[in-house]
Amino acid sequence: MDNITTIIVGIVALIIGFVIAKFMEKGKASKTIANSKKEAENIIKAAKVDAENIKKDKIFQAKEKFLELKAEHEKVIISKDKKMAEAEKRTRDKESQVSSELAKNKNTNKQLEAKLKDVEHKAEFYEKKKSEVEKLHKSQIQQLEVISGLSADEAKGQLMESLKETAKSDAMTYLQTTMEEAKLTAQQEARKIVINTIQRIGTEEAVENCVSVFNLESDDVKGRIIGREGRNIRALESATGVEIIVDDTPDAIILSCFDSVRREIARLSLHKLVTDGRIHPARIEEIVRKTEKQIETEIVEIGKRTIIDLGIHGLHPELIKAVGRMKYRSSYGQNLLQHSREVAKLCGVMAAEMGLNAKVAKRAGLLHDIGKVPNTEAEVETPHAILGMQWAEKFGEKPDVCNAIGAHHDEIEMKTLISPIVQVCDAISGARPGARRQVMDSYIQRLKDLEEVAFGFSGVQKAYAIQAGRELRVIVESEKVSDDKAAELSFEISQKIQTDMTYPGQVKVTVIRETRAVNVAK
Repeated sequence: MDNITTIIVGIVALIIGFVIAKFMEKGKASKTIANSKKEAENIIKAAKVDAENIKKDKIFQAKEKFLELKAEHEKVIISKDKKMAEAEKRTRDKESQVSSELAKNKNTNKQLEAKLKDVEHKAEFYEKKKSEVEKLHKSQIQQLEVISGLSADEAKGQLMESLKETAKSDAMTYLQTTMEEAKLTAQQEARKIVINTIQRIGTEEAVENCVSVFNLESDDVKGRIIGREGRNIRALESATGVEIIVDDTPDAIILSCFDSVRREIARLSLHKLVTDGRIHPARIEEIVRKTEKQIETEIVEIGKRTIIDLGIHGLHPELIKAVGRMKYRSSYGQNLLQHSREVAKLCGVMAAEMGLNAKVAKRAGLLHDIGKVPNTEAEVETPHAILGMQWAEKFGEKPDVCNAIGAHHDEIEMKTLISPIVQVCDAISGARPGARRQVMDSYIQRLKDLEEVAFGFSGVQKAYAIQAGRELRVIVESEKVSDDKAAELSFEISQKIQTDMTYPGQVKVTVIRETRAVNVAK
């Protein structure tokens, strides 16, 4: 019982304590709220004071800005007023000037009118005088006609006839004197120009041969060049068309061919083969093909060097190749490139002496014989002067140059002064003692004609005239020509040569047919 009472008393005490604590907390909270309200009011008051101050500052600044803008605006207005006043002043000044000028013009017009009246009076006076003078002139002429018994037209005609006769006789006398002086001096001047031209151009005399000597380090190389059963030398002759003569001459073999390009290809190919050491038919064919391409490149380089040396510019690439090929051609035994260079220099000097265009003359002199290096067999039929002119026209040369090329052997009419210069210089270059050999040119032409006979038959791949024209070696295509056909072809070619050509001695016709079976292992 006592325990329960104690517990109840404790609970009541706790409740009372709790209630008292709540009342105390409520009092503190009310105090805190009151303090917060006071602080808020103080902050609001301070903010209002600051806002008033800021408002006053902004108003003051706005007033200052307004005053500044107003002052600037007044300045602008004042400047505009000044400009307007100045413009009005200038306008007034101009008006006053115009009025003064108008007054002056009025006075001037009056003066002009007075002068015009004077001029009109004078013109009338002069017209009267002119009519009087004409009447006097007519009367004088009539009096002269009565005195002389001739009319004015008849007298004028007689006077004209007498003047014509006098002028004609004087002109004939002058012409006769001039012609005689020209005859006396023309030949002398022409000789002087030609002699001066020849003296200023010094060219070596050079004659091309039909053989080349290939030097060897030792005679042991000869056996390797010949090969087993002569297969290497036959392959080389077949690929190049050059006859290779291996005799007792120490440390040398001879390459014989009328075509200097073929000889050069054979010489360079032999040099490469001997240097490399591998000499067999397949290697020979490979080296010959590479050498042919090398010669083509060298021909272009020779052409470029030639035109650079002569100072010629703007030449078409095909004409440059033709100039390069001249090195491997001859004209009556004279090297064609040396001859053309010499003619170009002679033409340049002679044209300069005569006051003509030396560059055009040089160009025509260099190109005058390009028709002697045809690219195809069909072009051989055309005269070289006409063919060269056609090439020059095709590749954009000037009409003066084309006419000089075509007319240097009188195939066409000469139309410019450059043409006779080229003709004369060509004759000067070819007429030098030792410059040309007529027999050599006819011999080479005979060998070319011999090869062309073989090309006239079907199935012929290559044809080479060797042994100074005593043998014609013909290589045929094995697919088109059989063994029996090869023998028949040899007989037909020999009969054709016998019928159509003139030649000394005998010509041996050899037809070669080779069959190859080629496979590639992969």
